[in-house]
Amino acid sequence: MFEQFKTRAEGVSAEVHRFTTEAEALAFLVDFLRTEGVADAPGQYAVVADCPFLQSIDRQQLEEVAGLWLEVTRDRAAAAKVGISQMDWALADTGTLVQDASAIDKRLVSSLPIIHVALIATSGLLPDMPAWLSEAHPETAGYLAMITGPSRTADIERVLTIGVHGPERLIIVFVDQLGGTN
Repeated sequence: MFEQFKTRAEGVSAEVHRFTTEAEALAFLVDFLRTEGVADAPGQYAVVADCPFLQSIDRQQLEEVAGLWLEVTRDRAAAAKVGISQMDWALADTGTLVQDASAIDKRLVSSLPIIHVALIATSGLLPDMPAWLSEAHPETAGYLAMITGPSRTADIERVLTIGVHGPERLIIVFVDQLGGTN
């Protein structure tokens, strides 16, 4: 199922990675942030929405990245280059991520920065929407977000434009050892 998800997500320009442990995912994340030039300056920040991943890692490595904020505000997210949040599910047939985004910090970090890093427990990977509907309870969520690739539109003269209504890049990080949020 992972390979199907990866093929579908990469088909809409997402970047997909998979790690066995939280430590491996954390090392990737820290290296990614440094490579992207995250710094303590507007336009270079990284913001992280509270999630189980943060509760299960040694935060010291993240806290050593200058410009990374664990406290999300609207202004900070709007001035961020990278936003990081944890998704609840992934749908293999479409390469779609699903998140209960009732908490405002999840919406801010996944929609305002130009790069969105989406963490997902591999156990949250489902084959399709019917499987998700049988497992999830969408009626209890105040705000559900479904993300398939970076933001894109072709409504202006039918010219495809990336990043108009959200992130230009979507980095998806599956972690086998990570506990789910659902």
